[in-house]
Amino acid sequence: MSRAAIRYAKAILDIATASGKSEAVNADMKSITAALAESHELHVFLSSPVVRLEAKKNALLEIFAGVQQETQSLFQLLFTNKRFEILGAIAKQYGHLYDESIGVEIAKVTTAIPMTAEMEKTISAKIAEMSSKKITIENTIDPSIIGGFILRIGDMQYNASVSGRLNELKREFSN
Repeated sequence: MSRAAIRYAKAILDIATASGKSEAVNADMKSITAALAESHELHVFLSSPVVRLEAKKNALLEIFAGVQQETQSLFQLLFTNKRFEILGAIAKQYGHLYDESIGVEIAKVTTAIPMTAEMEKTISAKIAEMSSKKITIENTIDPSIIGGFILRIGDMQYNASVSGRLNELKREFSN
């Protein structure tokens, strides 16, 4: 994450908070993140040095026509500073800063397969032990952990993966 993206995200959050629209701008940022994740073409278009800045700004204003004035101001600022390539990073960082500002913490859960309802219940119970804050779960799938899950909240980690247990056993046998 670039320092510039963090600075832009903080500035937009400050402006949105002052105008009482931080939640609405967060929704804008989520839609921007989703659009960039779904459309490789959009990502390439914004990053391309060949595409004129005016075209990038107009495209964003058209694609995200219903966004808040604060989000439109961000597009203008990125146009002025020639920084459209960091829009995705700004949107993600805004989401993290917004969650932090309302007391929500992100729990990063890595599983070998998509989470089932039973797995989510087990993970939620472990989260309740580790943190008293309101938690949002971000699931990443990594087949290399074989089974179980790895849970990260802030700087704490709980490893209940099969690969983690196998590595633990390997260390015990080598001693």
